[in-house]
This record gives sequence, C-alpha cells and structure tokens, in this order.
Amino acid sequence: MCGICGLADFSDSRVSPDRLSAMVDTLVHRGPDDRGHVVLGKAGLGHTRLSIIDLTAAGHQPMSTDDGSISLVYNGEIYNFRELRVELEREGFRFVGRSDTEVVLRAYEHWGTGCLARLKGMFALAIWDARDEKLILARDRFGIKPLYYHLTTSGIVFGSEVKALFASSLVPRDLSWPGLHEYLYYGNALGETTLFDGVRRLLPGHYFEITQDGGADRVYWRLEDVPAVAENIEENVETVAELLEAAVRSHLVSDVPVAVFLSGGVDSSAVTAFASRHYEGHLKTFSVGFDFDGGVNELPKAKRVAEHYGTDHHELHLKADNVPELLDRLVRCHDEPFADPANIPLFLLCRELSGSVKVVLQGDGGDEMFGGYRRYNLLSRQAWLRAALWPFAPGRLPLPAGPRLDRVRRMAQVFANRDPALRMAYLLTLATGETPPTDVLSRQARDRLLASDPFARYRDAQRRFGDHGTVQRMLYTDTTILLPDTFLEKVDKPTMAHGIEVRVPFLDVDLSRYALGLPDQVKVRAGQKKWLLRRALRKIVPDDILDGPKTGFTVPYAEWLGGPLADYMKQVLLDPSMIAWGILDGVALERTIDEHRAGKRNHGHILYKLLNLALWRNAYLRGEP
Repeated sequence: MCGICGLADFSDSRVSPDRLSAMVDTLVHRGPDDRGHVVLGKAGLGHTRLSIIDLTAAGHQPMSTDDGSISLVYNGEIYNFRELRVELEREGFRFVGRSDTEVVLRAYEHWGTGCLARLKGMFALAIWDARDEKLILARDRFGIKPLYYHLTTSGIVFGSEVKALFASSLVPRDLSWPGLHEYLYYGNALGETTLFDGVRRLLPGHYFEITQDGGADRVYWRLEDVPAVAENIEENVETVAELLEAAVRSHLVSDVPVAVFLSGGVDSSAVTAFASRHYEGHLKTFSVGFDFDGGVNELPKAKRVAEHYGTDHHELHLKADNVPELLDRLVRCHDEPFADPANIPLFLLCRELSGSVKVVLQGDGGDEMFGGYRRYNLLSRQAWLRAALWPFAPGRLPLPAGPRLDRVRRMAQVFANRDPALRMAYLLTLATGETPPTDVLSRQARDRLLASDPFARYRDAQRRFGDHGTVQRMLYTDTTILLPDTFLEKVDKPTMAHGIEVRVPFLDVDLSRYALGLPDQVKVRAGQKKWLLRRALRKIVPDDILDGPKTGFTVPYAEWLGGPLADYMKQVLLDPSMIAWGILDGVALERTIDEHRAGKRNHGHILYKLLNLALWRNAYLRGEP
C-alpha cells in the first residue's frame, strides 16, 4: 500500500522536480518504507511505499518498462497478480522481481487499458505512456483506494490525498458549493465532488485519460452489468461459502504478517474463520474497547470467536483523550470535513498499533453485498410502514418533541415521500424536508446552494437501478454511494495515516460479482438481514454469533457536544472570523447550540458537521494543511 502523486504539463515547460518532491513529502505517512519520484518530460510521477509484497528494491516505484516508454505509480494490492504473471510470461514477458506492481506495468504494456478489468484487487494508479504522451489515472471498481485530481490550464495534477495536490502550488483552495450542500446532508461530499472547487475524486470503476488535446473520463466496470444469479438456495449457500473462503485466502498474500480486526460481528468473524484456516503462521486478531462505548462492549464476543479459532488475540482498551485535538487531526487526515464519527475509534486503534502491524483484514462490504442494514428490512415492508406511519406524517397529529417520537416522525416523512430517490437519500441523513440542514446558514449561503441539488447522486442511482426491486435498488445505491464515499473513505485515511493497509475480502471481485447478482429476497428474508450469508456460514461461525443481534456501538458525539465539548464547540463555531466567513447565520447557530446544550432538541447531527466544517475551514482555507 502506498501513496501516489504526480502531474502532466502539456505546455512547453518542463515539470519541476522540486514541485514533485514537495508533493511526495505530503504522503510519507502512507508509505514510510521507501519513496521516489521521476520527471518524464511532460509528466512527473511520485510515490511513497509501504512494502508488503517483494520487499526488495525490485518493487521500487515509479517503475518503468525497459525502454522507458511506460511508467507507473500504483497504490493497492492485486490479489490475482500471480495468475496474471503466468499468463504474461506465456506471452513472452520477463520479470525482474516478484511484485504485483511489475505485473500491473506489464499488463498495461500488453493489454492497454483493457488490463483494468482483469485486475482483482484494490488500486489507484497512474500510468505515463510516452508513446502517445498520455497520462492515465484509474481506480478500482468499488473505490477502496482514493484518487483525486485537478485539471490545470495546461494539464493535470493528481494524488492519493488532496494535500498532495496543494503541495504542487497549482491548485486553488476554494469552497465547492455543491460539495458543501451534500456535506450538510450526508457528512461528506458524494461521487466526483469534494469540498474544494475544481478538485475531483475519480469515480470507482473509472479511468481518466488526458493528452495535450484534452481529457476524457471513461468507465471500465459498471455495477448494472453484473449478471443476475438465479435463486437456488442450496447452490447459493455453497457458492457463497466457497467464494468467501477463496477471497479471504487470496487476501492473505503478503511478505509481511497479516492480522484481523475482530469485532465479534458476523462479517469479521467470518473473515477470522477462513483466515485461521489458511494463514501460514499464528494469526493475530485485535479487538478494542473504548471508554465511550456506552456499555455496548463487544470484547467478550470477539474473545469467544478468537478462542474458537485459536488466534493470537489481543484486547485493547483505549480512551478518547483530548477530543478537540483528535478532531483537528482527523480533518487533516481526510483533507475535508468528514462527519462520520466512526473514524474516531478506527484512528485510535491504528494509532495504538502503528509500527507493530502493517496489513489487517476486516469485514467492510459485507452489509452492502448481503443486506446487513436495518433499512433493508424497512424497505422490504415499506407498503405496510407507509400505512402504519401515516398518522405521524407532517401536518397530521401534533406530537411533542422527544428522541423516540422524533425518529417516528422522521420515518413517517421518509416513507410518505413518493420519490424513491429522495426516500433512499433521506434514509441516510437525519435531515428532513421539515428540518433541512441549511436552516443554520446565512441567507446568502442558502441562495448560493439553490444552484445545486444535494440529491443528484441518488436521482442518478434511481435512473441506473430503477428496474430493480426496492431492496435491491437500495443495495446497489449503497454500493455506489455510501460504500465508497463514506465507509471506504473512513477506512482508508485513518489507517493509512499510521501506515496500516486494510484489506476487505467481502469486496473481492469474484465474491462481489456473485453476491451483487443474487436476488434481494435471499439476502433479506422474513425480517432477517444477511439471511443467505448466515446460512452459508452455519457450522463455520459459531451459532451465537450468527444468531445474535447486531450490536456495535455509536460514538456519543451528540452527548460530547452537549457536555464536555460544549464550550469548545461554541468557541469554534461562534468565533468572529467564522461568522465573518459568511456561511453561517450567527443567531440561528447560537439558538441551535443553546437548544442542544439545554437538552431541548438533539441537534448533534448538524452541530457535529458544522464543527468539522469550521475546523476544516481554519486548517485549509486560510492556512497550510
């Protein structure tokens, strides 16, 4: 796993080595083992290396073909690189080292961009093809690895993180209003959009090709092209178990030790079960408890799983000390405001393990592939829910405020909405049509936001997947929006900030192709989430894990903002320079803070977003990252 960066300039000027070196400097945390950069005429490529496969100098990047016509920087792991290598050797290619990087380079040399669909793994890469003087950027099909870029007047700047783009001094730091609009609803920008105007995120399954004649974004993989799988329960169960075991086994390929983050849930327990079968050595598992877990302690469950498989198990007990400093550090990890507080425990865990482990497997993706979220159950019963919640819809019965009734009222509004795109979007935000997150903004800011649609990505998903049933449509929507933009972003930045590579076997190419093709009725059935997956894991994972409720804990950010962080939040948000920024309405904001602090209304969701927004603004829009 690594950090990549670079640029192409199709004007007459030569790329500056110093500029390229400055970009590489910002990504050292992603690859502390080695670094390199090279100027290739109109292009420059930079790389920092976290050595995982072929630890020798033969894996050094940037890597070029013998004649120098093709050069590559690459971040990720290709799990079928050995099979591809054998195929390429049959075609006459010879290899110097054992790295998957060299296989990717030769694969492009042989198949061109057609190689992308052959790569089974996670990756973000950049290729300079001197034969046609073109730069190609590509990202894996689920967006496990990030890649950002900015088009200049004469070319392009790119990097694994936005901070690398800014280090080039070619990218302005201006607010993206569409990005802000989406952030206020979902806690992060969606799709190509970031919070920086002109900085784009390459979409999963896409590659971007640019020459002196201009650039074009192209698709090499689409979810809607996944072939349907017929319902045959006995066969489905057997195939899922086989594919998941094969996925975990392939994800263990490494020249350094591999561990598992074990929460005690179904997905991480399944990964542990199969990893313990195939790992050559004593598999380490890590579980963590926090001082803010609210009594929801998963350590006993995880310990039972670890004992069942005989792993070398480690329990960590961590505290969230100095939360203001932690929030500021996380903003700088993400380079953007990011309001999913689940990044806090992951950051703390990786900080504790930094230097002691390089590669970790975890269970992300299992919910999207096999139907693990409560809303899938709700959607499968939406006709009944719409009728049951009708009396609580806006304008019906006057109801007092309160956490439980507020949830009922929100669900009533969600299921009363006839637009399926908005219904799915509102299931993923605590905002509603009655209480939009823009209420705390200034009049000028609200007017600016009218030009953008925060639901555009969900409308696009409805167009793409509208022929499917409601639950399958939500599964596909989550896979293309929530998974890459929120959950995989949450995984990548806090882990790579500490030089730890996280692998996600549930997003294996073969397993995901099969899982996505399965009909939704085998994923969510009779009110049980992950119905088929649980059956596939029977006699593999202990019954009490498969049949137990999904617990987990939530970070108590709302309680923090109403208690120990209240004064800090007020100081940051109501700072005169923050109000002078012109985005927030000081009067409405102070009222919102006071209501939350007094316990009259729970405004934690919007206040946490605004606090992260303010910290980001202070760090990036008026100073160096």
